[in-house]
Amino acid sequence: MPCDRCSEDAVTFVRYSGAHLCREHFMEFFEKRVYKEFRKQVDLRGGKRIAVAVSGGKDSLVALRLVRDIMGDRRDSDVVGITIDEGIDGYRPSSLDIARREYDKLGVDYELVSFQYEFGFPLDDVVDQGMPCSLCGVLRRWIMNTTAKEVDADYLATGLNLDDTAQSILMNFCRGDVEKLSRMGPHLKVKEGLIPRIAPLRRCPENESYLYALCAAIPIHDLECPYADEALRGVYRDVLGTLEDNTPGTKYAVLSSYDKLVPMLEGEPGALECCPKCDEPTSGGQCKACEILDMIG
Repeated sequence: MPCDRCSEDAVTFVRYSGAHLCREHFMEFFEKRVYKEFRKQVDLRGGKRIAVAVSGGKDSLVALRLVRDIMGDRRDSDVVGITIDEGIDGYRPSSLDIARREYDKLGVDYELVSFQYEFGFPLDDVVDQGMPCSLCGVLRRWIMNTTAKEVDADYLATGLNLDDTAQSILMNFCRGDVEKLSRMGPHLKVKEGLIPRIAPLRRCPENESYLYALCAAIPIHDLECPYADEALRGVYRDVLGTLEDNTPGTKYAVLSSYDKLVPMLEGEPGALECCPKCDEPTSGGQCKACEILDMIG
């Protein structure tokens, strides 16, 4: 099948739009959407430092590459990477190698922080203390925010794609957790103690992020975390996948509905205090990271 915009062979069929695109026009289509989203979320006036959370997976590496391209050679702005080694044997070491090589290739400075260094244990040693993904998610977010502050970042970019975002919206909605819905990124308002998070790929489906990585010759770490099967998120992923198969564009509809609700959600309770143990922002009392660390002992 030829590309709709030229005579080259198409590499993909964008089902929700009906477009057949070749490699060049698909990459142009993908980049334009990411650049537009980035500009909506980030004000580069006056110079900015963007930290990018890089796991070594396809989405975070695509985000790193495109944020670096957007920033270009601006003298008043720069990009720095943040990579976390949770301590997952047989999974994380290979992705760390990919991340390091990509940092070197792009000339991006980075910080590598481990659970072992920060907390005194690898994730593998504490997975019996609770749901691995819940433990990991809370502690990862703590490291990302503290490290972003240490490197004087103005924003923290993640590789969250459309699938990730739609799943989170649906999860919080089904739980009736309006406060978490109100705290979802991208953060357009700065809260003291929190580095605003941005998500340049939030309108990019996961399969398109994967295809872009292939087209751009970005290395791909395609191993699945050994604890992923225990995550509740998988249920919502399957539900949204079924809906998308039956009605293309469902994930975009979920995101669009959420974006329309954001102005109303901004009025929800969300004042932050300082955790009495670590001084990180918390919605009240001790932060979740410190609660987990106390539980683990």
